[in-house]
Amino acid sequence: MSHSDFGSFFAFRIRAVEAHVSGDPAPLDRLMPKVGDASLHILRGDSVFGVAEIGARYISDVAVFEAGGKSRFEVLQQSVDDELAFWTGYQIAAVRLSGRGHPIERRIRVTDVFRRVDGAGKLVHRHADVPQALGVGS
Repeated sequence: MSHSDFGSFFAFRIRAVEAHVSGDPAPLDRLMPKVGDASLHILRGDSVFGVAEIGARYISDVAVFEAGGKSRFEVLQQSVDDELAFWTGYQIAAVRLSGRGHPIERRIRVTDVFRRVDGAGKLVHRHADVPQALGVGS
């Protein structure tokens, strides 16, 4: 994946997460590999392994979001080579959850890893968690 390819790919990644937090799983599904290995470490602390299992999880998770969610990435570091790419930083989102009348704001730490699969970039690993406040002496 060249740097220019990654720029276009990452722009689609941003649109996919915006769609996801608005209840539309289709763009993110296009980024997921259909064969091979994949892993997902989720905000709630659990992990999912396998492309079919992750795809099913994204579809079930997206059901809690209502239209109108917003999300952006604050990239701290990224790297690209011919086969792999990653970014790490923060996802800042204001999401509308089913049954709630107002947006909920979140800032989560994220690392996404992409691999070239059949000539296209695919999301093969995502780690997302909520930063914990540091205590005195930490």
